[in-house]
Amino acid sequence: MDNVNSQIEQQVTVLLRRVQRIHISTAHGEMDLERSAYGIMCKIADEGPQRLGSFASAFGLDPSTITRQVQALEKASLAERTTDVADRRASILDLTAEGHDVLARTREHRRQKMHDAISDWSDKDREDFARLMEKFNLSLDKLVHTS
Repeated sequence: MDNVNSQIEQQVTVLLRRVQRIHISTAHGEMDLERSAYGIMCKIADEGPQRLGSFASAFGLDPSTITRQVQALEKASLAERTTDVADRRASILDLTAEGHDVLARTREHRRQKMHDAISDWSDKDREDFARLMEKFNLSLDKLVHTS
């Protein structure tokens, strides 16, 4: 394996640790959001209401794990399930008005932290980084879907 791949792997590991630290530092406030809850809420906000099975597939988790996470969101009044009109046996999960509000505030707080972290970067560096992160994530998606 070449040195560049080793450097990338090492930096991804560092990134994961730092992301966890950012999550912890931004999870507190009016509403503590678990990392999994935040991920589910972002997926709904970005892609619209979905069946619970789509979360299990997207996050590579067992459906029972997703069910527990969804129940916590429902208990906190951040999300609600409705019956899928296309298949009455299935449920669709959507954010409540409070869920949208909590997510918007949490995202703004996290995005401000990201802005602060790279505020001294040039516009081109930020644009390149965003483009390359998206490309990297798409590459990871292809890898996972072919395994």
